[in-house]
Amino acid sequence: MSAGARRTIKVASYNIRKAIGTDRQRRPERVLSVLNELGADIVCLQEADRRLGARQSALPFEAIARETPYKAVPYEIRPGGMGWHGNAILVRREAEILDHRPLTLPVLEPRGAVMADIALGGQMLRVVGMHLDLSGLWRRKQARAVIEHVAACDGHIPAVLMGDLNEWSLAGGCLKDFMDHFHFAPTGPSYHARRPIARLDRIMTTPDLAVMDAGTHHSPLAFRASDHLPIWATVGLR
Repeated sequence: MSAGARRTIKVASYNIRKAIGTDRQRRPERVLSVLNELGADIVCLQEADRRLGARQSALPFEAIARETPYKAVPYEIRPGGMGWHGNAILVRREAEILDHRPLTLPVLEPRGAVMADIALGGQMLRVVGMHLDLSGLWRRKQARAVIEHVAACDGHIPAVLMGDLNEWSLAGGCLKDFMDHFHFAPTGPSYHARRPIARLDRIMTTPDLAVMDAGTHHSPLAFRASDHLPIWATVGLR
């Protein structure tokens, strides 16, 4: 395949806050509409499961199938749940899920990450979704655990890591740990949705991937659907 014919893949990360919007109303259909606006091929979600009770998915599976082009990577850890500690991955229905697993992280509060190897349009991509701790010390421990998990995988597959890192620093904290191994996509501030000033949500890639374009998704619906705005990047092999 020539360089000009190489497929690019659009990835996105979105903390959906259990589908509770800035008006404090739980409206999953708004989140699904924002996902359709984004038009990404792969989406990492955070806070995708409700925290109370049976911790069901915040987005009804039948609505995902009916109203979007996506399917959820089937971690099947809890009946009716979508992911692991609220982390989930959606991929286009034509994508092939080659492997998937939850990642255990050192924790102070319930946190985790998820991984999936995806084949789409003749290209393979390793995807990691995460939501790191509010504590800076535990964030760094979790970042190092994620890095170790990716390094320990069999075979090298270009990788994209995405999620809510909860890191307010511009270049310190857990960002320093990730920078030694991954490149950051130039996405913009995503929190708070009504007035985004913080880059809590991040997309990172292994050096063999080029980021063609990146940004934060702004729309009237995205301003209301969650307290975070989604971020996105278009990536392709170098």
